[in-house]
Amino acid sequence: MNVDSRRARFETLAPAVIDAVRRYLARRTDPATADDVLSETLLICWRRFDEMPAEHLPWAYGVARLCLANAERGQRRQFRLLARISRLDPPPQTVDGPAPADDDLAAALRRLRPEEAEILRLWAWEDLTPAGIAVVLGITANAASIRLHRAKEKLRKTMTVPGHEESTEGSRP
Repeated sequence: MNVDSRRARFETLAPAVIDAVRRYLARRTDPATADDVLSETLLICWRRFDEMPAEHLPWAYGVARLCLANAERGQRRQFRLLARISRLDPPPQTVDGPAPADDDLAAALRRLRPEEAEILRLWAWEDLTPAGIAVVLGITANAASIRLHRAKEKLRKTMTVPGHEESTEGSRP
């Protein structure tokens, strides 16, 4: 069987398999894991297309079930590793004692666009400079600096309590 005819047969079969396996996975796991497992399942179906029986759907479910089991095993391993790392090398405390403004800060960050909140987290929590932020986000250092400045300003405005705005006396126009 040549590659073109194999591809054409797979493309005819794939939509039914995709829809059915997507529903199967949606009932068993979270959306992100379902998408990953669906991708892995389709890759295996393509690789083993010549072995796929005429009753392709149960076979595809079996492949998806095994892929899901692998994904869940990987998640459990990752969780155990993170738990072990946090016991052996706990993250440093960033705030001494309870900080009453943490709830206000979290609420203010939620009101920002996700991109703005992320750039502020990279700067404040990961202690990155604009050049470092630029590397993470795949932008120029200048763009990172501008976006960081704008995000700080927007956060400041978001956290300002009405009637308690900062004084502008003595500042230059």
